[in-house]
Amino acid sequence: MSKAIETPAPSSPLAQQEIEKKTFSWSNILVGAVIQTFEVSTLGQPFEVVKTHMAANRADSIATSLKKTYARGGISGFYQGLIPWAWIEASTKGGVLLFTSSEIDYRARVAGFSNVWAGLFGGVGGGVAQAYTTMGFCTFMKTVEVTRHKAADASLSTWRIAYDVFQREGIRGLNRGVSAVALRQMTNWGSRFGISRVTESMIRGKDTTRKLTNMERLASSAIGGALACWNQPLEVIRVEMQSQTKVADRPEKLNLFSTARYIYQKNGFLGFYRGVTPRIGLSVYLTVCMVFGGDSVKAYFNQSKTTKAQQ
Repeated sequence: MSKAIETPAPSSPLAQQEIEKKTFSWSNILVGAVIQTFEVSTLGQPFEVVKTHMAANRADSIATSLKKTYARGGISGFYQGLIPWAWIEASTKGGVLLFTSSEIDYRARVAGFSNVWAGLFGGVGGGVAQAYTTMGFCTFMKTVEVTRHKAADASLSTWRIAYDVFQREGIRGLNRGVSAVALRQMTNWGSRFGISRVTESMIRGKDTTRKLTNMERLASSAIGGALACWNQPLEVIRVEMQSQTKVADRPEKLNLFSTARYIYQKNGFLGFYRGVTPRIGLSVYLTVCMVFGGDSVKAYFNQSKTTKAQQ
């Protein structure tokens, strides 16, 4: 009697859980890599360049930033750092995000959490995984590309700058600002996924099982991306920590707190929100690609698998 009770209960759910995890994980990595590489190669990198310029040059307006960026290389100036750094980052961090967030989201649902909390936990975990696996070095090098024109010797290649930093500071130097990146990413994607799920719940209303239309899901993703920009101070701190700007009164060794103090002394409270407008544009576009596009592609893969299984 006891054997009959013990056998089906633990083994069946665990087996299904392991099978679903194995078949879903690799497609998540591929979907995330493809979608985010597409995003950064289209509108993503121009938003990123202007946002980084404004965060590093906090006295410049959007118009001035656009003019200076164009003066550095025309249209190509808006794609500084795209090849290879942004492509390397996008092809890895997108996969890391969707793989990690999907796994945590699934585990949270199994543990009994609601869709909103599962989405929030998944976003936080995915953001942290991004920062510490793929984004430190690539983010640093992208910031170098945008800010190094103000350095004493702007003719140095990014490879040479990376080598010099490595010689002076080792791996930690190349990952300068990674703590700010981690905080930004975990709050970014936790907010994006969480707010998107809340918005979807509000749109559904009492009919919690209703399938949202494409436009409703698109609106939910866009709202989540825009409202997730509340953490812009972390982005400004990250850019300042990684910037190649040469300023006489700028401390040489910066951490989160000393950088925040320096920005506040130079630009006041509003200095922490420089570049927030292009970042909202970037966040909306990125979130639409990853949350809306990612869910759509994953749903297509799942439907294809279900159809094949039924044939």
